[in-house]
Amino acid sequence: MSPRRVLALGVEAAVVVVAISLVAGQVLGYPVLLSYVETGSMAPTMEPGDGFVAVPAPLAGDVGEGDVITFRAEEIQGGGLTTHRVVRETERGYITRGDANPFTDQQGTEPPVTDEQIVAHALQVRGTVVVLPNFGTAVVAVQDALAGAQRWLAATLGTRSLLGTQGLTYLLFALSALAYVLDLLLGGERDRERSRSRTDGVSTRLVMVGLALLVMSTATAAMVVPAGTQQFGVVSAEFDAEDPTTIPAGESSTIDYGVPNAGLVPVHAYLEPGSDRVGVDRRHVYVPSRGTETVGLTLTAPPETGYYRYYLTERRYLAVLPASVIDGLYRLHPWVPIVVIDLVLGVPFYVLGVSLVGTGRLRTRSRDRPSRLRRLWTRFT
Repeated sequence: MSPRRVLALGVEAAVVVVAISLVAGQVLGYPVLLSYVETGSMAPTMEPGDGFVAVPAPLAGDVGEGDVITFRAEEIQGGGLTTHRVVRETERGYITRGDANPFTDQQGTEPPVTDEQIVAHALQVRGTVVVLPNFGTAVVAVQDALAGAQRWLAATLGTRSLLGTQGLTYLLFALSALAYVLDLLLGGERDRERSRSRTDGVSTRLVMVGLALLVMSTATAAMVVPAGTQQFGVVSAEFDAEDPTTIPAGESSTIDYGVPNAGLVPVHAYLEPGSDRVGVDRRHVYVPSRGTETVGLTLTAPPETGYYRYYLTERRYLAVLPASVIDGLYRLHPWVPIVVIDLVLGVPFYVLGVSLVGTGRLRTRSRDRPSRLRRLWTRFT
């Protein structure tokens, strides 16, 4: 394989990785591998529109002073994902501040940041954030262009199905199909110059790897998207109230927590209290297809009156493995069952596909024998 071909494949792979990470980030609701800042609060470390490598919180390890983290803010700019630096740690959580801000977030209205709110760490090398200049600016430009195309097509064709994430999928698929058809119809001259070596065409193994990764990413989304960390606002009061989250100081209240499963595959759900004063009557529940299980949560109010935030972390796993196996993997690390389940689904898919299709190469055209599509095109033109 020539160096030019290797470079081209490398660029294509990089584009695929970037696209997958951005789409996955949109679906999951937090950055995956790559992200960017939209404001100047982190200048001069990161200017508006600069990108960074986002390491998921479960893989990044403990948070330390000086780390740049992405967390789910409650008050900053109305709430949402915010990327700021940790300046110190307290008993109630982390104190954060944008490098360009003269005061911390907690000197404003933002409560201390807890571990449950952190979704990613910005990759740092020797204490310096790895910055991708103008990466976010380019991403926003592409997103705006695609959104404009979606709105135009939706208005022209009179359908709302072309809007949103679903419409974006249709648009990208249509563009890919159009590019493929044009390549078939207009690629005759290039075919005459192309060598018919055994290295021509697309490897079926590469195609099956792509399809297997698609299966695995779909399974991961089915496990990760419905799960996550839930927040409960508890008021420790001096009186009784009908609201189960308004609790007399020092006393407890039990509420029902529903675990629905809208999918066709049953799931195993694990519930882990993220706060000391949260109790769960069942930490592991099996939820059948299209079913719902109810778990009792016991919330205990502190002796001091006031408003407190409690957290509950929910994790889900497709029931494609025995419950005992998933339980054992979960005890190793909450992400281990996801990796194993993805492999259980993706590897057999790849092996079956290769066994049916073979290990040769898919050639889209031949110099001596035009494709059926091109022959039809020639006949009618």
